[in-house]
Amino acid sequence: MEYGLLASWLALYLLLLYAGGTVAGLLFPRFADRGLAFGVPVAVSILWLVTYFAGRLSLTVGVWLGVGVLAVSTLAVWWIDGGPNARTYAETAGVFTVAFLFVVGIRALDPGIVPIGGEKFLDFGLLQSLVRADSLPLEDMWFAGEPVAYYYGGHLVAAILTRITGTAGQFAYNLALAGFYATLVTAAYGLAGAVASERGLPRRLAAGLTAFCVGIASNLSTPAKFVIWLLPDGLSQTVVERGGYELDGLASGPDSFSYWDASRVIEDSAADFGTYEPGAALVIDEFPLFAWLNGDMHAHMMSTGFLLLAAALCFSYYQTPAAERRRRVALLFGALPAVAGIMAVTNTWSFPSMGGLALLTVTVAPADPTTLLPKHVGQRLRLNGPGQEGVRIGLGLAVAAVVLVLGLLWSLPFWLGPASGREIAVLPDRTSLLELLAVHGLFVAPFWLYLYAQTGRAVGRSTARIVGLVTVGTAALAATLDVAAVGLLAPLLVGAWLFARSPTLDRTVDAVPALADGGDRPVGFEAVLILAGAGLVLLVEFVFVRENIGRMNTVFKTYMQVWVLWGVAVGPVLAWLLTRWRPTDDRARAWASIGVRAFVALLVCSASLYGVFALSNHVEAAGDPTLDGLAYLDDDHPEEAKAIRWLDDNTEGRPTIVTAAPAGYQWNADDGEGASAPSSLTGLPTVAGWTHEAQYRNDTVYDRRVDDVETIYTGDATEQRRLLEAYDVRYVYVGPAERARYGDVTVDQLQGVTVAKQADGVTIYQVRPEYF
Repeated sequence: MEYGLLASWLALYLLLLYAGGTVAGLLFPRFADRGLAFGVPVAVSILWLVTYFAGRLSLTVGVWLGVGVLAVSTLAVWWIDGGPNARTYAETAGVFTVAFLFVVGIRALDPGIVPIGGEKFLDFGLLQSLVRADSLPLEDMWFAGEPVAYYYGGHLVAAILTRITGTAGQFAYNLALAGFYATLVTAAYGLAGAVASERGLPRRLAAGLTAFCVGIASNLSTPAKFVIWLLPDGLSQTVVERGGYELDGLASGPDSFSYWDASRVIEDSAADFGTYEPGAALVIDEFPLFAWLNGDMHAHMMSTGFLLLAAALCFSYYQTPAAERRRRVALLFGALPAVAGIMAVTNTWSFPSMGGLALLTVTVAPADPTTLLPKHVGQRLRLNGPGQEGVRIGLGLAVAAVVLVLGLLWSLPFWLGPASGREIAVLPDRTSLLELLAVHGLFVAPFWLYLYAQTGRAVGRSTARIVGLVTVGTAALAATLDVAAVGLLAPLLVGAWLFARSPTLDRTVDAVPALADGGDRPVGFEAVLILAGAGLVLLVEFVFVRENIGRMNTVFKTYMQVWVLWGVAVGPVLAWLLTRWRPTDDRARAWASIGVRAFVALLVCSASLYGVFALSNHVEAAGDPTLDGLAYLDDDHPEEAKAIRWLDDNTEGRPTIVTAAPAGYQWNADDGEGASAPSSLTGLPTVAGWTHEAQYRNDTVYDRRVDDVETIYTGDATEQRRLLEAYDVRYVYVGPAERARYGDVTVDQLQGVTVAKQADGVTIYQVRPEYF
């Protein structure tokens, strides 16, 4: 185990926490911790923005210039405003450290950067490419000579930290992965605590519940299967048949548990794929614990800290009084677009959410949005009655549009790269009620209960019961009409919106409320997060990005956002239910208290089952702990290990290589499936790599390159020379996959093509262009 590297990375993260937390005090002055929990995202944002733009000239200069800008910013703010409170820093650093070490422990037991079971080759290849690169834009490692067509902003974060620490990529991958997880959990802990504190709720209770739901909890498919397994055989078979499922996985016994199953709950029909090949009908519905246990360093994971930073900026705006116009303008049109720009390059799927959060926040925030405008303009737009709601929504839409436009400008170089051939489609196969409850029930159940309780406080328990029964009936009817999501989530949208826009209600139960002037509303910023998550889930029920895998990616990249936003909201919601839901009747109060505590305990225990089984299996199957993601090469691919390491150690910059194509998720070299391993594991660009490139660009240009690769290995000598020169190839890799796919390789017969390295089953030829 590489304890020295572990200590150095943790020290760097805690230093970033302090530095970024100092700057965050200016952005989040009203947070309970003054934004310290967002220290790492704030610090990384500064490093990223400087590196992204200065890196056009030199990545090395960009990284160290970013370090300088962060240091100067920290010292300037510290001189004016002071640093973080020592006790608060100790608490926040403790949360970060525990989360960091948790994932380090997971990865140390299974550190392998392998092509199957995810996209680690993609992620590691991008990291290696950025560590090797001299400047941006980044050349595509699987499409040599062209800019990368994938969002690489999160990999740039990992590369910045890798360059600062001087860590080898195979170690940096796993340490950066742990850092992204710790950043997510710490930010969620801080934002939930701030939301709860503003409402007078126990901060640590809400923050702790959120940290559990975001970092440890699973969806409810695992406890549901566990209950089925506990049922008598005949009854369990009846239950699964009526539910439309099969008696497999944990439902058939603990020995059949697979950590993979909980991430593939939703199943679409083949009709969703239209004229495309079916590929895989399962939809990916990941949650954080699965994602980090699986170990990809993927965009939807690395972007979560920035998503919560954007949500925190919106909450800071929400807290700011109308009189502080400059601060609100700076948050909306200064800080938020910069984070949106980072998000665009880190995870483009989450970029529209920046506008959605801005829209919801501006619309429901206590401060009238007309006060953002010049005084004489704002006064003209202030109306009485329903018209004012229209003005609020209109201004919210305008603000969202401005935020997105400014975010586009912050990330403009990224958008000027290769265009995607994907298109928007509508009306996919919609998700069933049971699937929705299995995936989202951990959040939907508390939210429904929360809004029911608020309804009782507003209109009385008797009326609330009628509203509740009608809502349940409507949800059941919607499920029969194949619009289950509408029935399940519309009450959340309507209820959260109405309470978020209501003035303070008189707290007398079973009485018609009297409107009060000013003060707190029935709900707080958690309503914005509930609305945002519900809107995203509903959106992907009717609109998706058409690919040859149906709406799998659309749900995949959207549901992680939903989990994170709802995970932050559920902590304050559960804290309110535990401490504030107090019916006036003594007997009702006692039963409500017992019922809520039992409900929360059941949720926590149910959502913990997956972690118990998954982590137990993970430990049982583990080898000796190490953070070396390439330690498996010598055992699993001994014929290529030395050659790949030679390429990594003996090439400067990013010279172009050529390897077998097309390549995919399999590394079965004897069958011609090389998984672009030499390129993916070194960051050296190859002429044609994984078949993802056909998706990123189009089939025609990818297939043309695949044909060119075959010509390079076995074609006419004149054509071989022409293509080697056209693609500026410097090394030709001939290993088991190349020999299995192309048979007799003839490129070695060209003058100027000489042996550079021969190791076991691989020969690497060097191409000397001066002979051409």
